[in-house]
Amino acid sequence: MARDQIDMTPLQSRDELVAWLEAGVKPESEFRIGTEHEKTPFTLEGHQPVPYEGAKGIGALLEGMKLLLGWEPIMERGNIIGLYDVTGGGAISLEPGGQFELSGAPVETVHQTQSELMAHLAQVREIATPLGIGFLGLGMTPSWSRAQIPVMPKGRYKIMRNYMPKVGKYGLDMMFRTCTVQTNLDFSSEADMVKKLRVSLALQPIATALFANSPFTEGKPNGFLSFRSEIWRDTDNARSGMVPFAFEDGMGFERYVDYALDVPMYFVKRGEEYIDVSGSSFRDFFAGKNAALPGERPTLSDWANHLSTIFPEVRLKRYLEMRGADGVPWGRLA
Repeated sequence: MARDQIDMTPLQSRDELVAWLEAGVKPESEFRIGTEHEKTPFTLEGHQPVPYEGAKGIGALLEGMKLLLGWEPIMERGNIIGLYDVTGGGAISLEPGGQFELSGAPVETVHQTQSELMAHLAQVREIATPLGIGFLGLGMTPSWSRAQIPVMPKGRYKIMRNYMPKVGKYGLDMMFRTCTVQTNLDFSSEADMVKKLRVSLALQPIATALFANSPFTEGKPNGFLSFRSEIWRDTDNARSGMVPFAFEDGMGFERYVDYALDVPMYFVKRGEEYIDVSGSSFRDFFAGKNAALPGERPTLSDWANHLSTIFPEVRLKRYLEMRGADGVPWGRLA
């Protein structure tokens, strides 16, 4: 995700949470496809992780991309952490270990998606190659330990980094060592959303198998074709997995809201500050019972940001995100 949401409208009722999701409904004539493409940077000399700092670091790569594309920089405490295309809607962002992500613009056809990604990869190479940076199209870094991987200067990731070991075995591996390719689709009604969510959930294991591409950990076979998918089985089961309630009678926007209300939060953002509220529920926050913000009610931004920290195999926001595939090289996507 490139940017945290900014809408400080205070929330007064559960209906507003439902309405926020329902606002994603659009006529079929306005349907678009979005893709997200993550890749791991490495130094061409020595094949080492790329730090954020320095003349040949991730920050310099983003500055170069800003000059090349003319996109708006996304800043946090003086550091460039992403780019946003105000006109087209695409974005570039950083995952916790420097994984470089294209959040593609909403486009009409898969052919446009192909053209967008090919252009992006060519642009990245133009800036990265003189900096001595290459990119891996894998679902997991094959040789580095977690300790070797640099930390990007993003406040939300510090909170997640401290919280993850409390709730699962592989949360830090998920953050720092994995990459995915996602597909995002629209829906025309609540019923259409439910149908697409159910079908998509059923298909994610197939997507995982088709794009399995993470068989090595720290230079050795790990016993899996997709260790990335195994990582998700023990990252944080309160916010990830197959959401079986989606197949029950009565599934809809309200049911997903009730699920999200009880998923533990990570943070609340106020200005540039990320306030650690990890482990507390949005339901308690909604009731003014968050210990870090006593008596304060959440905003639409808080709700949108919270939904972005839930990680089921298919995630519902104002569109559906399919999250089951490993990162792969372009030839396997084509």
